[in-house]
Amino acid sequence: MENTTKDIVSVEPLGNIKDLIFTIRGKQVLLDSDVARLYGYETKAINQVADRNNKRFPLAFRFQLTHKEADEVLRSQFVTSKNSEQNTNSERRGGRRYLPYVYTEQGIGMLSGLLKNDTAVDVSIGIMNAFVEMRKLLAANADIFANLAHINTKLLEHDHKFEEVFSLLAQPEIIKQNIFYKGQFYDAHQLVRDIIKQAKSRIIVIDNYADTSVLDLLATKAKDVVVTIITDTSSRIPNAAINKFEKQYGSIKILTSKDFHDRFVVIDNKVYTFGASLKDLGNKCFGVFKNEDVARFLAYVERLLL
Repeated sequence: MENTTKDIVSVEPLGNIKDLIFTIRGKQVLLDSDVARLYGYETKAINQVADRNNKRFPLAFRFQLTHKEADEVLRSQFVTSKNSEQNTNSERRGGRRYLPYVYTEQGIGMLSGLLKNDTAVDVSIGIMNAFVEMRKLLAANADIFANLAHINTKLLEHDHKFEEVFSLLAQPEIIKQNIFYKGQFYDAHQLVRDIIKQAKSRIIVIDNYADTSVLDLLATKAKDVVVTIITDTSSRIPNAAINKFEKQYGSIKILTSKDFHDRFVVIDNKVYTFGASLKDLGNKCFGVFKNEDVARFLAYVERLLL
């Protein structure tokens, strides 16, 4: 048997060994640092015993974790083994100079026969019993674990969808009032400015009566946002006003079309409908609404932009 007496440290109480067993690559295993702690050895001493007898430790008995596996396992083990912080935290927090090894039940059996330690027999029996109990637990609850694995897979597939939903829920709602009354000049203009500030890439204003007052509202946009105004005639916005706007706020494109009756403001891929021309905000009672199903409308508008 191996003589590793000089490497013996204080023996850790066995406690609940089942909490230290985890499954990886389809095998139930113990981390080398936990094995060492249970037997009362330094981790390097345990692995040296296995290295010197490497023919007795095939992959079914002992194997080394990859970087990804080590990160996941050590993080999990740190959370579930707070009672053993003094001996192993330095290793789990990056003190190790090599990737950790794990031992299967067969590996523990082989290791126990090689260690020259008065407590090795009792420890080995405790570890073996823990492996047996874990096998019984997994077998008795196989259907539950299979369902959990299936649920976890589905959740991973839909993670990005949940993130999109939560992102939308986290955004403040711009429209807090759908109907504006005559005389609400400030409130109506502030609403439009708040909507325009949302834009990340583009703004499209569709308004047959758009004039230079629309340019004043658009001055609140981010500099790199592309602006297009679609109106029935370009005569209401003089070239001089456009040139002045472009010098300070970036290029703006004016298109003419007689295809629209209502007024719309497109912010990236969001579409707002206005019951009044933007130049008449606050002059009369009007409504403003955010549209939900806009894919077909956006496709229609984008054909005009070509």
